[in-house]
Order: sequence, then structure tokens, then C-alpha cells
Amino acid sequence: MSCQFLDEKMFRVALSREDAFEDFRDAARGLIGAEVSPRDVTWRVRDGDLLGGKAPPESSISFSVPAAYVRLAENVVCHRDPERFALLYELLWRITRGERELLSIASDPLVHRLQRMEKSVRRDMHKMTAFLRFRRVGAEEDEHFVAWFEPEHFILCRMADFFIGRFAAMRWSILTPQGALHWDGKELTDSVGVAHADAPKSDALEDWWRTYYRATFNPARVNLDAMRAQMPKKYWHNMPETDLIPGLLAEADARTREMVKQAPTAPRRAKGIDMRKHEIEETDFRSLTTARKAAEHCERCPLYKHATQTVFGEGSADAPLVFVGEQPGDQEDLAGKPFVGPAGQMFDRALAEAGIDRTRVYVTNAVKHFKFEPRGKRRIHQKPNNNEVDACRWWLDQELGLIKPQIVVALGATAARALTGRDTTISRSRGRLMTLREGIEGFITVHPSFLLRLPNEAAKAAEYKKFVADLKLIARHLPEIKKAA
Repeated sequence: MSCQFLDEKMFRVALSREDAFEDFRDAARGLIGAEVSPRDVTWRVRDGDLLGGKAPPESSISFSVPAAYVRLAENVVCHRDPERFALLYELLWRITRGERELLSIASDPLVHRLQRMEKSVRRDMHKMTAFLRFRRVGAEEDEHFVAWFEPEHFILCRMADFFIGRFAAMRWSILTPQGALHWDGKELTDSVGVAHADAPKSDALEDWWRTYYRATFNPARVNLDAMRAQMPKKYWHNMPETDLIPGLLAEADARTREMVKQAPTAPRRAKGIDMRKHEIEETDFRSLTTARKAAEHCERCPLYKHATQTVFGEGSADAPLVFVGEQPGDQEDLAGKPFVGPAGQMFDRALAEAGIDRTRVYVTNAVKHFKFEPRGKRRIHQKPNNNEVDACRWWLDQELGLIKPQIVVALGATAARALTGRDTTISRSRGRLMTLREGIEGFITVHPSFLLRLPNEAAKAAEYKKFVADLKLIARHLPEIKKAA
């Protein structure tokens, strides 16, 4: 980013990228501090043709802005409108000149325009998560997944964290006309844009997508207007299943009439998700040992069909502290023990640094079977859905009822849902003792696997430090679990 002085009043700010929020923030901070009016600033993305001149004076004046402005600006800088930076600076100027509640006035023309721009960017980001399809290239031992997408706005870099978090274990590239991102499992790199003609055309996964779409297509609920609104035709060339749509629409009326003719049947429950009491649930478990033995034969949800074994909790039967994770991973599934993989090793290290005696705690998971997607010779972790979490909560309740811990710690959002019965934002809940549900006091923090997925070493170190701080806070509430010096 550079900022040039053009004449007595005018400044030109040249930003390094189309979505350069940090550049905009730094330039705007200096301009506001120097009391430069919006009419005296021009904004553009650097193209190598910079006019000479001196930068405006730096200012030591500090000021604050509403958090809503920062969130708005982070999205709006990704919009394709070339006036976006000037509009954001004008909004900032007015806020710092006394209009602190300006963002709450939706009828203000400037606010209205920027909010519409933000909505458009958010919609584009949603479309990218919904309509991007990876295609496999290379041999199984060197497989790589490539996707092509054409966003409306400059959202590619903004979406990087989403795809790293979702597909951290596989090597992938996302190609767009604006640029490309490449993830090798450890590091993210970028490169120049790619035309659609140069992207991979198809692979064996496309038949899977077609099979899935045909199986879920409901002819009785066809609504062409809604379909076009939710899945615009411009994205169809990215999605293998869309070549089925004309045929499915043509036969929809006939299939609907056939469905109406059939005799009504009682609703069918998915096997394993029936929440009525099973015979096994009426057993009065007198110890963790008997509960663990019974759980070996659990079929409460379909996950048991593909997992190697049930992975029950482990630890002291009278532990004052219980940690609840999400589900067993690949190594836990094979070993039959919780928290023995890479995340478990990081967890043990953090416990030691926090001064917590590992032998005085009990560790378990919200879901007792490993949920995964086979990919070549590997099994890629998949997040359990709400039905699976709810079905397995019965076992978690048995563990907590037998142990009767003083404090329970939810590691991650899935564990928090299992303990509280609702979706929880970790960042808003961590760092304080709370009632998770009636009779259960505890804390909510991140899962160690979250730390492993962070691509940036500095961010990983910072988040690990925060995680250890959470554990130290927990230890202060339970002096009896501290490790002997």
C-alpha cells in the first residue's frame, strides 16, 4: 500500500490487492488522524503507474470504531464495486465525526448501499461453499483435488480459512479467473488466475454426485423459481449433478402422480436414530466397566457400521474433572482408546504445562464411533451431525452419572452441543465457569485438533498459549487435580 500527496489537498491511496482490508485500514487510520476529508482522497488498486509525491503526515491520534463497522468493511472490501474503498472511508469519516450510531440507521443512503454490498459478498461466499466441486487428479498415492469456480467478487482469499478447515487433510487447489489457491496439507500458496477451459473436466467422483442428487430429488416439491434462485444456472457447469436436472424435471409430474396413488405408510425412522428406550438402555449400570462393555454393542446410530469399534471414555472412576471431545479419530478408532492421536498428544502436553495431573481426569467423546470418509487408503474425519450427537448423548449421560465430576469441560463445538443441548459459539463462551445444563458446571474451550489445523505457526503458538491458559483457569477451580511438584 502506498499513499501519495497530489496537491495541497488531494491524496491518492494505492492498495496492494483488490481485497486489501489491512491496507485500507492502515491508510484510513492515518488519513482520519490527519483529518483528511473524504473528498480529498482517491482510492485505487495498485497497477504500477503511481504518481510521485509525499505521503500524508502520520498521526498519533487514537480513535475507536464500532465492531460492526470492522465486520462490514472486511466484507465490503471484497466487493467488485470500484468505489467501495471511498464509500467505506466516507462512512468511517462520519462515524468519527460524531455519528456513532450511523450503522443502525438503515435508511441512510450510504449505509443502505454498503449493507447491500455486504449482503452480495456474503451471498457470493455462500455460493462458493455450496457450488464448488473438487475433482481428483493424479494417482492414488499422489492424489490432488482441483476445483474451478467463478466468484462475482474478490472473495477467494477470504474463503481460504474455510476450505483449509474443511479439507485440512487433503491436498487441493481452487482455481478462479482472479487467482488460484493451493494447499499442500501444511502451507497455503497462491498463483495467477486460470480460465475454465484449463481446469480439470471430470473424475470418478462425478458419478457419486449424480447418484446422491438423484436419490435426494423430490419430484413433488419441484419449484423452478426457487431452484433458479438457490442454484443459479451460471454455476451449473461446475456441478456434475446438474446435467440430470432436465430429465428429472421432465419426469417429475409422472413420478408425483405415482406417489399419490400409493397407499399411505407410517413414517419410517432411520435405523439407530430411534430415540425410544432400547433394551440395553434399561440396564442399571453399576460401574464404568459394565457400561463400557455394553457400549461395545451399541447401534444407536449408523456410525457403528463402518467404525472399527466403540471408543468409550477412559480415566479415573471418581475423577473430579471430565473432558469431553468430539469423536474418536483414526488412531483412536484403531486403538480403542480416546485421545491417543496427534490431538491427544497435544492435549497431554497442554495438561502438563497447566499443571494438571492426567491420572486424576476422565476423557471421553460426545460421539463414540469414528465418522469418516474413505479417500484412497486414508480415512478423512467428518464432523458428526446433530442426530448422531443426540443419539450418543445417552452414553455420555451414563458416564457423567457414574463419575459425578465437579467440573466438565467441553472441547469444541460438538462437545458443547452434547453437554448444553444447543449450538454454542466457543469464542463467546470460553474463559468462564458456567452451568452447561442442570446439575453440570463446567467450561467450554477449543478442541486440540483446532490447533493442529491452523496453517500459520504464529497463530498456532498463540492459540496454544490461550488453550493452556484455559486449562490453568480450570485447575484453579480444582486444586485437587494439580500435579505434584
